[in-house]
Amino acid sequence: MSAKQTTHRWVRWIHVYTSMISLVLVLFFGITGLTLNHPDWTFGSDATTTSKSGTLAAKLLAGGEVDELGISEFLRSTYGISAPLADHSISSGQGLLSYRSPGYAANATYDTSTGKYQLSIEQQGLVGVMNDLHKGRDASGSWKWVIDVIAGFLVVISLTGLGLQLFLRRRRR
Repeated sequence: MSAKQTTHRWVRWIHVYTSMISLVLVLFFGITGLTLNHPDWTFGSDATTTSKSGTLAAKLLAGGEVDELGISEFLRSTYGISAPLADHSISSGQGLLSYRSPGYAANATYDTSTGKYQLSIEQQGLVGVMNDLHKGRDASGSWKWVIDVIAGFLVVISLTGLGLQLFLRRRRR
């Protein structure tokens, strides 16, 4: 077998199998591309927003020291917040804790002197989660790698498809 035939065989094999794997990925990104372009298409899974309020335990604010970790754990256990902490700050007697994941956002503000807090939780439906995954928004670092691998698959498919066209001269016009 010549080097040209061997190369053609490998290019064809790589193209076929990466195309099969990428079919599902392209389908996912195609569908979510449509839903991103038409945000009113929620398919019955609209976002829901829940608001909660209360007063933090005095021990979390004792002696002028704010126990942000304690406050975060209290909110997580009381309201079932499972998203990672995206942002936190304390400024002028007001504290903020913000949690984010695809299709989910929770924001808590609290007064460092009185301990009163307000919590807002927004949960999007399946379409919102898929759209956030499409964009990589609020996703973990590992999901960003998944997107990069998918992009790599698409580049390989494109290059091997071009290579096949160069090898198949009799079909080319």
